[in-house]
This record gives sequence, structure tokens and C-alpha cells, in this order.
Amino acid sequence: MSDPSLFLYRIQPVRPEMLSVGETAEEEQTISEHFSYLKDLTEAGVVLLAGRTLNTDHSSFGIVIFSASSEEEARQIMLDDPAVKRRVMRAELYPYRIALCGALPGP
Repeated sequence: MSDPSLFLYRIQPVRPEMLSVGETAEEEQTISEHFSYLKDLTEAGVVLLAGRTLNTDHSSFGIVIFSASSEEEARQIMLDDPAVKRRVMRAELYPYRIALCGALPGP
């Protein structure tokens, strides 16, 4: 097994109105499971950062930066995300490298 590498997956809602008009019951349940999935991966030390833009139009997207030992493992992590698996979100995977990292601003 090689050293872990960083990857990023970018997600966007398949139905952009989910953000502007509201979620269906199925979307709401899936997004809750998506959040729990990413929270568990964060607690396991796999996910370094996850979040989304705050705009609610078609250009809105989220990113997940995480470590995996291979591109195959990274792709599986992305595909196992409930929002991707259930096609509530479309996803694209990228190898990633952090060039600079500052401290997050406080409240």
C-alpha cells in the first residue's frame, strides 16, 4: 500500500431547485445521510475539509478534500457518498495538493 494522497471531489445538486425552492423528502433524507457519512469520515481522519458555497443558483457546489491510498480507493469513497450513490448530487474526482493552509478565522 502506498502513502496516502489527497483527493478532492466536487459535488453539485442534480436538481438545482433543491437549494432555491427546497428539498424533497427523499433529498432531505439523502442529504442527512451524506452529512453523517462525511462526519464519520472526518472523525476517522479521512476527510480534512467538507463544505459548500452559499449561493443557491445552478453554480452552487460543494467540495470534499480527503486522503486515500489510491485513486481507486478515492473513487470508491466518492461513489459511496449517499448523495452521489442516490444521484441527488453529481460528483467529479480530482487528485489534489494543498499549497498553503492558514488557520480558520474565529467566531
